[in-house]
Amino acid sequence: MGSAGRLCSLLLLVFVLGLHHSAGFWIVNVVFPPNAKPRVPSNSTPPLVIVPGNLGNRLEAKIDKPTLVHWLCYKKTEHWFPLWIDLNMFMPIGVDCWIDNIRLVYNRTTRRSSNSPGVQVRVPGFGQTYPIEFLDNNRLAGYFHTMVQHLVNMGYTRNETVRGAPYDWRLAPNENAEYFTKLQDLVEEMYEEYQQPVYLLAHSMGCHYVLYFLNHQPQAWKDKYIKGFISLGAPWGGAVKPLRVLASGENDGIPMISNIKIREEQRMTTTNPWMLPSEDVWPKDHVFISTPTFNYTNQDYQRLFTDINYEDGWHMWEDTKNLTGDLHPPGVEVWCMYGVGLPTPVTYIYDEEFPNVDPMDFVYADGDDTVDSFSMGLCKRWVGQQEKAVHVTEYRGLAHLDIVFHEKVLNIIQQILEGNSDTPSEVDVRLGTI
Repeated sequence: MGSAGRLCSLLLLVFVLGLHHSAGFWIVNVVFPPNAKPRVPSNSTPPLVIVPGNLGNRLEAKIDKPTLVHWLCYKKTEHWFPLWIDLNMFMPIGVDCWIDNIRLVYNRTTRRSSNSPGVQVRVPGFGQTYPIEFLDNNRLAGYFHTMVQHLVNMGYTRNETVRGAPYDWRLAPNENAEYFTKLQDLVEEMYEEYQQPVYLLAHSMGCHYVLYFLNHQPQAWKDKYIKGFISLGAPWGGAVKPLRVLASGENDGIPMISNIKIREEQRMTTTNPWMLPSEDVWPKDHVFISTPTFNYTNQDYQRLFTDINYEDGWHMWEDTKNLTGDLHPPGVEVWCMYGVGLPTPVTYIYDEEFPNVDPMDFVYADGDDTVDSFSMGLCKRWVGQQEKAVHVTEYRGLAHLDIVFHEKVLNIIQQILEGNSDTPSEVDVRLGTI
């Protein structure tokens, strides 16, 4: 690695060490994830597929661009390079190059998205765990590493009995049909290899991806191939935070990028509008954004998108709002786990400079610091709506991102995989281990 590479690595280290504790859907604030404790290997390791959340796996790009946003940006590359996480995004000029490389171009006529002109994007390592364990080649930004290592300690084998199913998280499911074909093939392959039905485990937005997948499978297929679905921190009714993300941006503590600058990228994915609070489950009079001139509810999305000069967002939301909005039960046994007991914004209050300014105040409700417990608890409605059991565990004091590596969660996941389906209704992570 040359001097520029060493500088970028140093900047990444400074960045991740300097982040404050705010998970959001930005999940790069786990640095040097905790080591999994040694376990006695189990003789029973039913196959497991892990689906990450938004921003939860690596992306790579290759470029041959007709124009550049800055003369310092690369115009053409011969090889694939890291796009997420891209070390150059932490450089003053690099963020403009990165945004232009990772952005999507939405076409209102075709209702489809495409990559930036001259950019190819791919998802590396489908079926492997490395792209979800660490989000960078330097293994500094950890995500599922602690969980995967815990599974290995209990007898799992990376890329064999535990597999990762990364995807292009910029796109909502309606534009990711190839992914679901690959996911189905992966499940069937693991079933045939190990002669056991497969567990699906997902975090955050990945839970919606799994729900969409299961809702599009015949019940006979699910009965044969799927043992159960473990969901972690799922925003079943949508999340309030994407409203701030789309309105005024949210850098989640990244010191080198302003909220307004990162908003450019955050408005170029279809998944942020998809994750807005559902109009089917939230009270119609709940104010999500309050300004001196108007209070926006989920009945005012079209006006909101117009007022923040982001009308593409309205069309993206129209395209995606019904993908999982009705919360049709998945038709498999479910373990729904999420954090509670932490103040979580459910209303953003702005001054007259809205939307080009940070919120001046917040209204809080119970949640995991990112998603409110009302939304995450909507999985309870599946009890009685499907024949398969639905187990709900609330972790008091557990933050949104922490759920993927907290020891108490990992222990219960281990119990589930070992065949102990009953789980406690509440676990207090502020107390001793269970």
